[in-house]
Amino acid sequence: MGKIIAIDGPAGSGKGTVARLLAEKCHFTYIDTGLMYRAIGYLTLQNGIDISDKEAILDLLKNTKMEFTNEGFLLNGKIAGQELRTEEVSAASAIISKDPDLRALMGSIERNIGATSDIVMEGRDITTAVFPDAPYKFYLDASLEERAKRRFKENQEKNIETTYEEVYNNIASRDYIDMHKEVGALKRTDDQIYIDSTDLTIDEVVEKMFKIIEGE
Repeated sequence: MGKIIAIDGPAGSGKGTVARLLAEKCHFTYIDTGLMYRAIGYLTLQNGIDISDKEAILDLLKNTKMEFTNEGFLLNGKIAGQELRTEEVSAASAIISKDPDLRALMGSIERNIGATSDIVMEGRDITTAVFPDAPYKFYLDASLEERAKRRFKENQEKNIETTYEEVYNNIASRDYIDMHKEVGALKRTDDQIYIDSTDLTIDEVVEKMFKIIEGE
């Protein structure tokens, strides 16, 4: 078993960026579980599989190879990027991620990755369902207002036209959905290390986590 650093948290808390930078600092591999679900959503659409055909998607997942390398994310041996981030793929992966059997299989794949590598993995249920015994389990949070400000700023930088109110309401809705899923729900537990990033920079969060891991 490799060394596992698990990070959960709500949308806009910065866990993706923090996880990537922390992995670099620790010389671990960063695992973006959301990208893994997007990959299956993408392949489902590419292969013309009905999004409601669970058995076909399970077979697809069983025969799919996903790797996180220095070159990038490899999907069946080929680098995959922006094609995984379309609205159509997002919608498909959101449906797929709700299925208990598919989540169970994906969890097994994620654990297999952790069995052979030192990793930083982030998501919604990594500390509770995928790696409940990880030595370092972080819950990265921030106020709803701060998370909405961050996402709104990101949208502006990407020339995505939205209002702050729309972003705020979308994140609030996402929070409710994430915390009330039948499987894979976002949960706070007593054994997680809680970090509120509302008044912290990304670098400050990374440094705080790194010092905890190093035992300072």
